[in-house]
Parts: sequence; structure tokens; C-alpha cells
Amino acid sequence: MPYASPRPSKYRLRVKRSTAGFGLFTEQPIKKDEFVIEYIGPLLKNEEADMKGGKYLFAIDENLTIDGSNRKNLARYLNHSCRPNCEAEIDGKRVFIYARRAIKADEELTYHYGREYFNDMIKPYGCRCGHH
Repeated sequence: MPYASPRPSKYRLRVKRSTAGFGLFTEQPIKKDEFVIEYIGPLLKNEEADMKGGKYLFAIDENLTIDGSNRKNLARYLNHSCRPNCEAEIDGKRVFIYARRAIKADEELTYHYGREYFNDMIKPYGCRCGHH
């Protein structure tokens, strides 16, 4: 399934090592409530996503999931945090990441992956965000 052209970020973002593998960091300050980045990728029906399995799948409703596995999707590098500085907002078939608070330059960008994902995929192995 095709997807819309991504909304570009006005911030310089960089992928580098973090406590949970690779993470996405901002090279400049970001103000609270500012748009940071869009989570992009082809839309899959949830049945296809379930069969595909793997990482970087973002369920947007009971029928569709974004496959964010392509490395061009820099938002895939946002790690989970129990005290995130960003939040994901679903708008139709798109997912936009916004700053929950002011974010300093060189700070890692994080969001909460959701209670169900946390309980099923993170909690059994131990959360590595440092806040749980």
C-alpha cells in the first residue's frame, strides 16, 4: 500500500548509539509541542503485519499498521522511555512525533511505546530506559 510523502522535520536529527542500541538525537533544542518527525513507511493490513512480525511496526488502528523498517524512516530510531520527551499522535493514516517538553541539543528523543507493547515486549526482558 502506498503512503503519503513525509512531512519533513525542521530539526537536524542524528542516529547514534544509546543505552538501548541505536537512538535518535536532536542536534539543536526543540520547543515543547513542536513537530519533530513523522513515522513513515508503507501501510500494511494488520494481518500482513502479524505475519511479517519483526520490529518497527506501528499499529495506527484496528486495521492498519505502518511498516517503519526502512532505514529512511529516522523515526524508527526513537526508543521507548517510561518518561518520554516526545509523543506520537495518529492523524488518519499518519503518525507525527511531537515534543512533550522542551528538549535540549544532543538529547535522545524517546516516546512511550504503549502499555500493551510495554507489557508484552519490554517488561519481560527488562526496560532499558533507566526510568522504570
